Amino acid sequence: MQLPETFLKQMKLLLGADYNEWLESYEKKPFAGLRINAAKITPEEWETSLCPFPFRKVPWTPNGYYISEDSRASRHPYYYAGLYYLQEPSAMAPASALPVKPGDKVLDLCAAPGGKSTELGVKLQGKGLLVSNDISNSRAKALLKNLELFGIPNLCVTSETPEKLASVFGPFFDKILVDAPCSGEGMFRKDPDLIKSWMERGPQYYAPLQRQILTSAVQMLKPGGMLLYSTCTFAKEEDENTIQWLLDTHPDMKLVPLTPWEGACSGLDGMPVIRLFPHKIEGEGHFLALLQKDAGADAEPDTQAYTNTVPAEVRRLEKESDYLQWEAMLKSPLDRSRMMVRDGMVYYLPECFDQSWKLRYLRTGLLLGEWKKNRFEPSQAVAMVLQLREFSQSLSLTAIDERSIRYLKGETIFPDPEETLQKGWVLIGVDGYPLGWAKYTGSSLKNKYYPGWRWQ
Repeated sequence: MQLPETFLKQMKLLLGADYNEWLESYEKKPFAGLRINAAKITPEEWETSLCPFPFRKVPWTPNGYYISEDSRASRHPYYYAGLYYLQEPSAMAPASALPVKPGDKVLDLCAAPGGKSTELGVKLQGKGLLVSNDISNSRAKALLKNLELFGIPNLCVTSETPEKLASVFGPFFDKILVDAPCSGEGMFRKDPDLIKSWMERGPQYYAPLQRQILTSAVQMLKPGGMLLYSTCTFAKEEDENTIQWLLDTHPDMKLVPLTPWEGACSGLDGMPVIRLFPHKIEGEGHFLALLQKDAGADAEPDTQAYTNTVPAEVRRLEKESDYLQWEAMLKSPLDRSRMMVRDGMVYYLPECFDQSWKLRYLRTGLLLGEWKKNRFEPSQAVAMVLQLREFSQSLSLTAIDERSIRYLKGETIFPDPEETLQKGWVLIGVDGYPLGWAKYTGSSLKNKYYPGWRWQ
């Protein structure tokens, strides 16, 4: 790999005696990894009965694993069941370090493609709110897919500038993750194409942008709230210097010390942050800093979003479609006051969602389904949120059953003689975990798997 001379000189000054060892690490292959979905499975279940390929544990997160590049993990039904997310191991650290708890209001400000957002959503356990934003609309679409594949119900996916979000929310969020756009120096080994980008736009371009983003993030953080700032670069200008700038310009923000784990390094000049280097860990380069806003500042009251009234459009849905037949098959009833119907799409809103927020949404809450004339068709997203036992009619295939792949390809499948079904909706799963919907006709299962997600 041909690294720019300017970059090499910068790293020699930064690393000193460690420089040669760091340089040698670029002759090694990057590490592949996955992070399991703790909302669906436990590490014990994964390690003892589910994992279909060799693995080793990632030391800095309880649900992260190293896998080999030839595992073909994206070509397994468990991937389509949302049991894991493929993620570079060091990139698992930021979401792991942000102490999200159920009920928090959480913002992932630069979220695409969703590796960190999916973990933040799992930590919420379906309570509170996750707002995942990316300024790029096309990247936000990939973000939405990954969040829905993981079965995150209490989400909003937006595509706005940080300034616009700050003007709408104010100091609203308990926790904010800023995985900032950066010069990408820590990812050169994994993605050599970033070298060309670095030569065109280096740290001097990204540092002002990061500070602009952080200014908006601080505006949206509640008093007492916590902010995790991360980059995948080594440049001090984008890392410690940016954090010092934040502390100097926002005296209500304080650093929360992060304790390095084995292989992780403390920050430069004694700053209690974490740096990850590829010659110290089995992973790429990362920087993490955790900050907290002074709890003594005045807080705005939380938005009260609901009046416990059922919207008129929801009442129409119940009367003019077969929605109630589908809902009757759910083991737990839905709160009608949290439902919203827009342009034929039926949504289940997070408890703290405020419909007065004027933002460019890709998703508001959980998409329940589509109202087509007199028919209601449940969505792929709601299938991924449910457990098989939460729907009165389900069919669980095995990962080695050829029908699993045929279903994921969008083909019609047929029940075996011992698999007794009634006409109507069926939740299809693999080894006990949902994949999507089918409709039983009396002889075959008409495939309702979302076309945009199909096995190619």
